[in-house]
Amino acid sequence: MLVKKLQLKEYFQFLGENGDNPTLEVYLPDEVMNRPDFRRPCMLICPGGGYEYCSTREAEPIALHFLAEGFNVFVLWYTCAPARFPTQIREVAAAMELIHKNAKEWYCDVERISIMGFSAGGHLAAHYSTSFDCSEIREIFPESKAPAASVLCYPVISAVEGKCHTGSFQNLTGQYPLTTTQMERFSLELAVKENTPPAYIWHTAEDDCVPVYSSLVYANALSEYKIPFELRIFPEGYHGLATCDKKTIDNIEPFCVYNRDWIKDAVNWLKYMDKA
Repeated sequence: MLVKKLQLKEYFQFLGENGDNPTLEVYLPDEVMNRPDFRRPCMLICPGGGYEYCSTREAEPIALHFLAEGFNVFVLWYTCAPARFPTQIREVAAAMELIHKNAKEWYCDVERISIMGFSAGGHLAAHYSTSFDCSEIREIFPESKAPAASVLCYPVISAVEGKCHTGSFQNLTGQYPLTTTQMERFSLELAVKENTPPAYIWHTAEDDCVPVYSSLVYANALSEYKIPFELRIFPEGYHGLATCDKKTIDNIEPFCVYNRDWIKDAVNWLKYMDKA
């Protein structure tokens, strides 16, 4: 396995303002077995943390699972509060550009670059998926790239008051409550459109931090546009389960064993969508 840490501001000088240092961790399998035309699917991971920090539990432990399944994996340590929108979504676009630019060297299949996010990182992943062509990105990346699919893990989606994780939106915008305009802008169920990529979504019904409402309304929005998705709502479990094992949580309860199927399910779904 080859691991690299790349500072995005070294490649895109307009990033990293105010001392920010967004970093892309690159995880690549060692060998391609003398197949010069071989290309791997890719996964870009956005850890959670309420836009306050990036959770280590939702970074390398996740990356290693998908690396073992044959993916090139990239973990984006994006800039958090006090940095505000559009800093984070521009850093996702920069990561996508860097993957495309190094596709030949890294054996990346640029047609199979998916994005994964956890909690607030799920908001970022879904935000990029629905808005990769928005003006805030296109003014610095005129040919910004769409992901092939998204994997959204207990994601923050809706900004509707009473149904959202308020801290994420306060950190993203610098204020709460949001204005009506902001609520509409950052409620991603309202941002889904024809070119939004398919999604695998999982959540727990018991999540009392990020209401399962977010996953339900995003899936419904995809349905309205006839965009393929798979939605898995596990009956039990708290927020932030990550890998659902001792690599990322201390106390293993029966629901953890059941819920950890999400990783296998997500991999199988991605493989199935490749053939669809």
